[in-house]
Amino acid sequence: MSEWCICSVFALQKVSIIIVIFACVVCKYIIYLSEVQLNETLAHLKTESETLKSKLEEERAKLHDVELHQVAEKVEGLGQFVMKTRRTLKGHGNKVLCMDWCKDKRRIVSSSQDGKVIVWDAFTTNKEHAVTMPCTWVMACAYAPSGCAVACGGLDNKCSVYPLSLDKNENLAAKKKSVAMHTNYLSACSFTNSDMQILTSSGDGTCALWDVESGQLLQSFHGHAADVLCLDLAPSETGNTFVSGGCDKKANVWDMRSGQCIQSFETHESDINSVRYYPSGDAFASGSDDATCRLYDLRADREVAIYSKESIIFGVSSVDFSLSGRLLFGGYNDYTINVWDVLKGTRVSILFGHENRVSTLRVSPDGTAFCTGSWDHTLRIWA
Repeated sequence: MSEWCICSVFALQKVSIIIVIFACVVCKYIIYLSEVQLNETLAHLKTESETLKSKLEEERAKLHDVELHQVAEKVEGLGQFVMKTRRTLKGHGNKVLCMDWCKDKRRIVSSSQDGKVIVWDAFTTNKEHAVTMPCTWVMACAYAPSGCAVACGGLDNKCSVYPLSLDKNENLAAKKKSVAMHTNYLSACSFTNSDMQILTSSGDGTCALWDVESGQLLQSFHGHAADVLCLDLAPSETGNTFVSGGCDKKANVWDMRSGQCIQSFETHESDINSVRYYPSGDAFASGSDDATCRLYDLRADREVAIYSKESIIFGVSSVDFSLSGRLLFGGYNDYTINVWDVLKGTRVSILFGHENRVSTLRVSPDGTAFCTGSWDHTLRIWA
């Protein structure tokens, strides 16, 4: 009897093991079928999205009846004009990476690979404030609309705001406020129309809107497939959009209220290093490592002009428009600044002076001059 019981137990154990093995096989088979089904679904969705993209491009092409330079044929060409360096700002110990004008049209903030952020008087070339950041490669800086604060950041993954005062000997580092925190380097920052909110872009592939006082994240913007390198706010005071460009070769237009991407342009062949709105806010320009600047019309929802020459083989690091919008300034990696006629698409001037690549370029708020920063450690003001 006991032997029979022992045999029964062994038999039950074998049956249990077989059931477990069978269950495992069934589970694996179900998982395999799920993965196959998922892959098929993804492949189908990718095919469907590509088909929709093609249809959208076809519809865009139907509206593409004339080129901008053809429309502008009857417009009078620009005559010869002379622009040269009027001031040189020296003080950084390494590559100048970013700069911004104050609304007072006189002061400039710049940041550098040396870890320093300097506030300059552009008229006298004097340094008014200097801050040493805890890291090198301070890749972004911006002046607050009131002129009472500057923001900056870089490889520390943070955006820090420093309030400015009339006391030039005051220790600004003691008043530092860390506002934004990304999971990768900070590539650009810009205050909105007030000192209370700041917009940032990062190597983590996102842009974000922050409250300066509390440091709270108000809105995040996801849509780029790689590092976001640049951003620019729409010029209208009531505008709630901004444009960003990145290493995925895309320029995306965002609604700041919803966090949604409302338009996307993908015609560049390499990283987009700089984007800038046209003064009216109806278009924007971009500069890329593919050695071209491009103009996109938001109403037409397409690229309307390419600014390039066969002799230009170096990338564009920074772009900006003249106050009227007729000129487009581009800073290039071959140490030059090219000036383009926006309507006719022709180069009207080329400026020399920097001894290394031009990394940043901004036109002054009153349009009477523009400033460039370079890897030669200097900033130059041109007029």
